[in-house]
Amino acid sequence: MSTVAVLRLPLSVDLGGFVKLLQRMQVPHHVSEEAGEQVLWAPESISDDVRVLYQRFPAGDPDQQLDIPEQAPTARPGFVQQVRHSPVTALVLLASLIVGAVTLLGENLQAVGWLTFLPFRVMGEYIQFTPFAQMLAEGQWWRLVTPMLIHFGILHLAMNGMWYWELGRRIEVRQGSINLLGLTLLFSFVSNYAQYAYGGPGLFGGLSGVLYGLLGHCWIFQLLSPNPAYRLPRGVLAMMLIWLVLCLSGLVSMIGFGEIANAAHVGGLVIGCLTGLLGGLYNRRKASI
Repeated sequence: MSTVAVLRLPLSVDLGGFVKLLQRMQVPHHVSEEAGEQVLWAPESISDDVRVLYQRFPAGDPDQQLDIPEQAPTARPGFVQQVRHSPVTALVLLASLIVGAVTLLGENLQAVGWLTFLPFRVMGEYIQFTPFAQMLAEGQWWRLVTPMLIHFGILHLAMNGMWYWELGRRIEVRQGSINLLGLTLLFSFVSNYAQYAYGGPGLFGGLSGVLYGLLGHCWIFQLLSPNPAYRLPRGVLAMMLIWLVLCLSGLVSMIGFGEIANAAHVGGLVIGCLTGLLGGLYNRRKASI
């Protein structure tokens, strides 16, 4: 079945309502972004009908004025299909799982030491870290980002993995795999260095700094250049920010969650908001040209 571009609209136009109408009507379609525009694709055989429908209902049919017979819901994309659409998201999570297995979720210090921000050696009851400048001089640049793959405990890995799957897929679908990879590495570097600069040499790791970067990116990007892919479920943003405040207050550590890399969280959120600001402004400017 051949598809054609039925509509080409600026990125600032909210297609969410019309897309929901097409879904209610079981109309095959998909939306992509090309040259600063959002493009609605549909089968060529019904393209004229879809154009007429949009002229009548550009905001969709929120009041359900149209009498559309109830149909069996279409099956959601399977896990394999979701992985194919989000390869970078899946690869980062797979790498985290492999590292978790090799490091025994932080118990195998020798394996953990391959990926920590600074190399270290255990001397009795103490850990001696290599200075930052020496680490760079020795060419161990991978350590700037690899702490994101280290997790300490199954709950740490499960929670971070769940949120990366949720936020990473949104960005990968909206901005592409290369952009998600670049953002992930950038957020990892900034959050890791922020934690080192604030807390000094230490054992820290996990995707949480990257997650706050992805959260800030989606949040600010959506404010400046609205798009259904970045519209987070209600309460998600508030919950993540409240959790950040609780971590900063020290309450989370007091009730038994261990030491929290607060500087990594704050650093990730700040750089994520910055990339969201730049990306949102860029897309807004493209849409207005």
